[in-house]
Amino acid sequence: MDKSGTKVITVNRKARHDYFVEETFECGISLVGTEVKSLRCGTVNLKDSFCSIDDGELYIIGMHISPYEKGNIFNRDPLRKRKLLMHKKEIMRLFGYVKRDGYALIPLSLYFKNSRVKVEMGLCKGKKLHDKRDAAAERDAKREIDRSLKERNQ
Repeated sequence: MDKSGTKVITVNRKARHDYFVEETFECGISLVGTEVKSLRCGTVNLKDSFCSIDDGELYIIGMHISPYEKGNIFNRDPLRKRKLLMHKKEIMRLFGYVKRDGYALIPLSLYFKNSRVKVEMGLCKGKKLHDKRDAAAERDAKREIDRSLKERNQ
């Protein structure tokens, strides 16, 4: 936990690999008690999740929160559709992007901010195979430069 009161629960690394992140947003999420306890244990998977807008409301679909071990009858479906909390104006702006320009809303990370669970969501555009190759080549080149600078300084 850092000084600003945030503690990262999980990060969707696959999202940054598969998409160009144009803009990020922070939004709340509506959960039940046993889901929050399960998040505190770190049993969540964002890998194949995405966000959709239905009737002017924002939902996260495909996020897997494992059932809380001691929750018995209070546990909910691990893959249920969960509501994201955001201002109506922002939701309508995102709706315009998603419908018109071929963007997708992808959850990038899940974290505690003070005592509340927050989702960092990205407005993303899909990468093609050659874009992924370029990114990998760039990363390798940067790593090689850092390695040679480190050897020269020692």
